[in-house]
Amino acid sequence: MAQVAVPQSQSLPLIPLRSVLPWAVLAGVLSIVIIYFIGVEQGALTLISGQTVHEFVHDGRHLLGFPCH
Repeated sequence: MAQVAVPQSQSLPLIPLRSVLPWAVLAGVLSIVIIYFIGVEQGALTLISGQTVHEFVHDGRHLLGFPCH
């Protein structure tokens, strides 16, 4: 009868929090900026005049459930 080699479980290397924290902050800031432009960039809170940003993210706005009309 043949014996099957069972691989030894190896633990994943631990990544220090100091290495992950800057990337997590960057991802959080980018997420907030993206949500702002998709969900809020129109009307009284607009940063960029005109309808360019609104028309660019229009379908994404409806996909995420933000009303715009």
